Amino acid sequence: MAGKVGIMNRAADLIDERKFEIAVAITYEVGKNRLEALSECWEAIDAIKFYAKIMLEKNGYIQRMDGSGPEEDYKVVSKPFGVWPVISPFNFPFMLANGMAIGALLSGNTVILKPTSEAPLTGLVLYNVFKDAGVPEGAINYVTGPGQNFGAEFVSNRDVAGIAFTGSKEVGMRLYREFLTKQPYPKPMVLEMGSKNPVIITASADINKAAEGTVRSAFGYGGQKCSAASRIYVQSEVREKFLIALQERTEKIVTGDPREKEVFMGPVITKSQLKNSRGH
Repeated sequence: MAGKVGIMNRAADLIDERKFEIAVAITYEVGKNRLEALSECWEAIDAIKFYAKIMLEKNGYIQRMDGSGPEEDYKVVSKPFGVWPVISPFNFPFMLANGMAIGALLSGNTVILKPTSEAPLTGLVLYNVFKDAGVPEGAINYVTGPGQNFGAEFVSNRDVAGIAFTGSKEVGMRLYREFLTKQPYPKPMVLEMGSKNPVIITASADINKAAEGTVRSAFGYGGQKCSAASRIYVQSEVREKFLIALQERTEKIVTGDPREKEVFMGPVITKSQLKNSRGH
C-alpha cells in the first residue's frame, strides 16, 4: 500500500513540475484557454493527493467492524478487480483521465488508458507521468484510436474486469447495455455521463459576483462541459438588475486564439460540436 501511495504522490509532483508542458498540450488539442488548461493540472494534483490520503487513512481499504460477541473479530477487505479500461472525454482530457486512472491504480487494478480521439497527446502525457513516477510495466497501458472499435473490444473481452467511462449519455448507455449482455456475469462499471446545472440568483445575492459566476460557468470552455450553466432562476426582485449585469459582463468576453493571455473563449472542439452549439 505504501508503495502505491508513494508512486501516486510522485506522479502529483511530476504533474506540478510539468504543468506548463501539460497545459500546452491541452490548449493545442482541445482549445482551452491558458488558465483552464493549467487548472486541470492543479485539480489533478489535488485529486491524487486526496486519493492517496484516503488510502492511508483507510489502511488500504481494510476496515474493522463491530462483532456480535466478545470473541468475534470482523473486518471488511476491499480487493482489486483486475483490468480496467479508462475511457476519458475531450472536455477535461487530463484531469478526468487522471481521476479515473488513479482510483483504479491505487486500489491495485491495472489500467488500459484510452483517451478521447480528440486529445491523444494529452493522454500520452498523462501516461508518461505515471510511468516516470514508477507505475510498474504493464500496470498502465496506453491505446488510442477510434472509440467505437475499442468500445466493442472492451465490452466483449472476458479479461476486462470493469470499465470507467466519462462522456455522453448516448455512448455511456450503449457501453452499459453491451457490457451487461456480453460478459458471463455482472461486472462493475463506473459511468459519468453528460448533464447541465442551473444557477439560482436570490434577492440577497451580490449581483456583480452572480453575473461573473454565471458567465464563467456558462461560457467557460465554450460551454462544452457538464458544469456549464444552461439555465438561470432569478428571484423577481432582482431580475432586471441581474440581466443588465449579465449582458454587460458577457459583452466583455474575449474570443480568439486560446494561446493568447487575454482570450477567455477559444474554438469548440469539432464541426459537429459547432452545429450543436448553434442548435442545429
